[in-house]
Amino acid sequence: MAGLPIEITLEDERATQRLGQDLALALKPGDCLALQGDLGAGKSTLARALIRTVAADPALDVPSPTFTIVQSYDLCIRIAHYDLYRITGPDELVELGLDEALDDGAVLIEWPENAAEALPSDAVHIAISEQGGDARQIRISGPDPALQRIGRSLDIRAFLVSCGHGDDDRQFLIGDASTRTYETVSTGDGTRTILMDAPKRLLGPVLRDGKRYAQIAHSAEDVRPFVAVGSFLRSNGFRAPEILAQDIEAGFLLLEDLGRKGILDAEGRPIEARWDAAIDCLVALHRTAIPPRIALEEGLAHNIPPFDRGAMLIEVELYLEWYLPHTLGKEPSTDFRERFHAGWNRLIDWLADAPTSLVLRDFHSPNILWQEDCRGIERVGLIDFQDAMIGPAAYDVASLVQDARVTVEPALHDHLVARYERARCEDPDFDPVLFREALAVMQCQRATKILGLFVRLKKRDGKAGYLRHLPRIETYLRQTLAHPVLHFIHDCYTEAGIAPRES
Repeated sequence: MAGLPIEITLEDERATQRLGQDLALALKPGDCLALQGDLGAGKSTLARALIRTVAADPALDVPSPTFTIVQSYDLCIRIAHYDLYRITGPDELVELGLDEALDDGAVLIEWPENAAEALPSDAVHIAISEQGGDARQIRISGPDPALQRIGRSLDIRAFLVSCGHGDDDRQFLIGDASTRTYETVSTGDGTRTILMDAPKRLLGPVLRDGKRYAQIAHSAEDVRPFVAVGSFLRSNGFRAPEILAQDIEAGFLLLEDLGRKGILDAEGRPIEARWDAAIDCLVALHRTAIPPRIALEEGLAHNIPPFDRGAMLIEVELYLEWYLPHTLGKEPSTDFRERFHAGWNRLIDWLADAPTSLVLRDFHSPNILWQEDCRGIERVGLIDFQDAMIGPAAYDVASLVQDARVTVEPALHDHLVARYERARCEDPDFDPVLFREALAVMQCQRATKILGLFVRLKKRDGKAGYLRHLPRIETYLRQTLAHPVLHFIHDCYTEAGIAPRES
């Protein structure tokens, strides 16, 4: 279904380049952008800026494909740049591989009128007309989903204009398992900030008790939790990025850039001293009193939700709904589901005595940035805490020592857990035996959730890359299930081959 066209006035060539960046940040595989306009209208300028943005290389050589007809770029999104000025008819597009280019990438086409009916029906048409001097008028038309993506990117540019960064360069930085994405915003002198784009979560179907998954799991539905928890962390001496500008309703935050150094070496292996510092950060966090309610500006507040029974169960149920059907090729039986729920309810009952703290939820290597010029816990830069809850303190220890994306060998796991225990044993109310049992439960709960979540990301959201992590998570879970506290849930993992049957 066609959406309402987008009309834009560009005052000069620099504005055309900015539009190319904005279009690049909305691009996805399968997109066909048809660039229409007379000679000298700015089609090549727009295409060149778009390709350089996807390449994250402002100096990339992007020659005009006037004579080669098509120029291909093997980037994070494969791009084929066509110039059809010299073709004699649409039949030539078959020989030029248009369909194949759209199968696994995006396509930019100059002079699309020469392709006639050979263009995809869902192509986005970008008409450029000269308005005198360097000024241009742009009209973007096409299917509504594509226009919504482009409109969101243009809204980000408008947000940057409103906070004095309108002429800055935008580059895609990273996306995660949610709908959030991040960009690097750079000034001409190289100063960088980070743009968080976090649209309000689409809640999905009602699952139980009139609630949807995100409501049961207490997942953040907008940027308010990030703003609130970040403020709390900074006020207590932890290193979370400053918020430089915000539009809470739109879901845009401009953040301090904490750099690119993480806690892994160049080969992707843990740097032990930095992981030690991360453990020390958790020790400090777990000694910090947590308010259940954090005030925000303009009379708003954020109530930190509990990591309660409903949240824990809805997460481990991803194992039933996604992982087991993927692994076994069939749905788990009613009897299996009943045993699984009974076992997890017993474990959750047991957790009632475990000490609680602020749980950041994804305290692992992708979300920890090393602050080399800082001291103490401020060396550990925290960037992912919007889903923070109040729950078992052992959870974030589990998240770190069984990192979902990088292998933590048993020796390092044991070293980190022992370091945490030694520090916490200085606290009079710390019970190391209770902690070890809570850690085993939390490791099991988190691994069980992640197995289902990563399969769901592949099956439902088309993010196949997460499946490569499954063997690591299965190994972690196999190691954890050896703990006696998990004996009555053990058999729920034998059918999938994760744990051997107990004799």
